[in-house]
Amino acid sequence: MFSNLSKSVRQYMLVTFNYWNFTITDGALRMLVVLYFHDLGYSTLEIASLFLFYEFFGVVTNLIGGWLGARLGLNKTMNLGLAMQIIALLMLAVPNVWLTIPWVMAAQALSGIAKDLNKMSAKSSIKTLVPDEQQGSLYKWVAILTGSKNALKGAGFFIGGLLLSLVGFKYAVLLMAGVLALVFIGSLLGLESNMGKAKNKPKFNQIFSKSGSINILSAARMFLFGARDVWFVVALPVYLGSVFGWDHLWVGGFLASWVIAYGFVQGIAPKITGKAQGKVPDGSAALLWAGLLAVITAGIAYAVQIGWQPQLVIVVGLMIFGAVFAVNSSLHSYLIVSYAKGDGVSLDVGFYYMANAMGRLIGTILSGWIFQIAGLAACLWVSFAFLALTTLISIKLPKVTQPATA
Repeated sequence: MFSNLSKSVRQYMLVTFNYWNFTITDGALRMLVVLYFHDLGYSTLEIASLFLFYEFFGVVTNLIGGWLGARLGLNKTMNLGLAMQIIALLMLAVPNVWLTIPWVMAAQALSGIAKDLNKMSAKSSIKTLVPDEQQGSLYKWVAILTGSKNALKGAGFFIGGLLLSLVGFKYAVLLMAGVLALVFIGSLLGLESNMGKAKNKPKFNQIFSKSGSINILSAARMFLFGARDVWFVVALPVYLGSVFGWDHLWVGGFLASWVIAYGFVQGIAPKITGKAQGKVPDGSAALLWAGLLAVITAGIAYAVQIGWQPQLVIVVGLMIFGAVFAVNSSLHSYLIVSYAKGDGVSLDVGFYYMANAMGRLIGTILSGWIFQIAGLAACLWVSFAFLALTTLISIKLPKVTQPATA
């Protein structure tokens, strides 16, 4: 049955399978590190510092990785990402006395490079597999890949909390490294060697985008993801455990449910934003959804600040935030692939995800620091400020809508 599918669909399925497996380990590792090191007595700022290199090297990797993908081929950058994640996991499978902050930061640096090589390769490959005139199909495929990735990242959060409870930190990372090793072997054998390789080899000084549309979208993306991570990455899991008294399994399960639902909404975003009526989104849609998310976040922040039904507000508010954030993220993911040039697509996609990683880096640092000095409500107000900036920047996005050719 698999052999009867077209070559493009087979490659898309293999890329997605690689991305899925990588994403589960990425989500599980994030939850393992947050919960395990909180148990060891680390402060929220110290926990945030463990992810500092993860996010910083994501910024660097997306810039250089896009250039490498265009020169060497996306198969090589994807496989390199899988190999580096295996090494990062094995680095954490050491005795507890070795798990110092510098050692864990180094492992997280490798994991950050691996994650962004893998993501950039997966997102860029779709542009090479879908003809430019089929914008409706492009939007649908991007939404499916992005939505399924985030649903599985949510499953990874749950798996991380579950493995920590059942087998402990060391055996959890060893198990994940073993699974990824099998995926890596399959990827080496199955991915095409010339996928995404530019016909004209780009020079290193071409890593910065010269497209005004991509620069504007990248700035909006940076503040969008900073707004999410400033309260979600460190502050929220610690708050749920320390203020509400939830155990690891409850924290991991709740955040997993959130990310799974978030991924599901991303997957159906084309239906929400009008593809069924023959439309694909433009800058107007991105502006509208960013403004809506800013208003929702302000409401959650105010309710938490005055202490009104905190558990209800956070649980229900987070679900509403996640659904609207998912549509924003899916819109951006489509727009970048649509704006990117077909030849050497990974250069434009890499620059855009560099901005994404920069937003995550800023959000992660602020998440630990602001929560430690001012609490969750302050994190939410910073999130609102970032979303207000996202909305203002989105005013400048192109407003020309293309027909949704299937």
